[in-house]
Amino acid sequence: MIYLDYSATTPVSNSVLDTFCKVALDYPGNPNSLHKLGVKANQLIEASTKQIADILGVKKSEIIYTSGASESNNLAIKGICYKYKNRGRHIISTNFEHSSVYGPLSYLQKEGFDVDFIETDNNGIINLDALDKMIRDDTVLISIASVNSEIGIRQPIEEIAKIVKKHPKCFLHVDMTQSIGKEKISLQGVDLASFSAHKFFGLKGIGILIKKENIMLEPLIHGGKSTTIFRSGTPALPLIVSLAKALRLAVDDIEKKYEYVEKLNKYLKDNLRKYDLVRINSNEYCIPQILNISILGCKPEVFQHALEEYDIYVSTQTACSTTSSFSKAVFALTKDEKRASSSIRISLSYVTTKDELEKFKEAFSKCYEKLTNLR
Repeated sequence: MIYLDYSATTPVSNSVLDTFCKVALDYPGNPNSLHKLGVKANQLIEASTKQIADILGVKKSEIIYTSGASESNNLAIKGICYKYKNRGRHIISTNFEHSSVYGPLSYLQKEGFDVDFIETDNNGIINLDALDKMIRDDTVLISIASVNSEIGIRQPIEEIAKIVKKHPKCFLHVDMTQSIGKEKISLQGVDLASFSAHKFFGLKGIGILIKKENIMLEPLIHGGKSTTIFRSGTPALPLIVSLAKALRLAVDDIEKKYEYVEKLNKYLKDNLRKYDLVRINSNEYCIPQILNISILGCKPEVFQHALEEYDIYVSTQTACSTTSSFSKAVFALTKDEKRASSSIRISLSYVTTKDELEKFKEAFSKCYEKLTNLR
């Protein structure tokens, strides 16, 4: 099997799974219980939370455990807007967000909130001057992904944070799901940040929302003691400890891993450029882990299944997108409906090998030859 869909999810690391199993077996107590088993479980959560906080450069009290980035995004967006609706009902976002951002934004529009989308340049980078001018007295939230999950476009979050800081009644939420564990990040100036463990070889079902301590949220889930007042429910101890383990492993030698993936990306891109009907959508502003291409005139799901015959797995869009083969992100970038209707995402990792890409090249060439001749 050649797996090239790491941006959708990663296979769990053996050592992370071992940690999960050990904690699940050795720490049966509810972390909220007052007896000895509960105290031991709670101590383990505290130690794991400190590790995560130290890695990310935040305070322990700023970490909210969730079921994943989708819940984190919903909690950040709805939580801020409901808590601070007396300040205003204006939200700003982009055309390069994940469906778990568009979903709550659409929901809030029905609730009377006003949503605007920032102008971007030909590379998909937001216009900072336009953003500054778009912020109104009633703007309560700006939600921007650090990296687009489909094309890989990286936004200038630090510069955006400086602009938002000039507007003290406005909060900045950043979906960092495709950044954390892949590249060095800074949370300086970011009010809220979301991510999931399963994007960096952790388990599915656990994520985090970072919420700076001076900010309040209206919870989505009420009732019951937990690690925070902002998200009720029995703490998922084995998942929390396994997330800390996965994050520690992900940031170890992160720059070296990034450079390695850059070389893989260039190797693949150089090869794909030789095909007349291939258009490379990912540009120099994208992270190397994501390479989005279009094969003109070929339905993406058909090409995807053709590669699957060789036991090779890629994605047509983000895994959480709708069943439509039309890519909103690719269209927003290229303004080309043909490219948006024929895009494929190849996502790499530091565990991807050169040999795997050689086999991908061979299979791609055969699929291309067969499917484009049918046009």
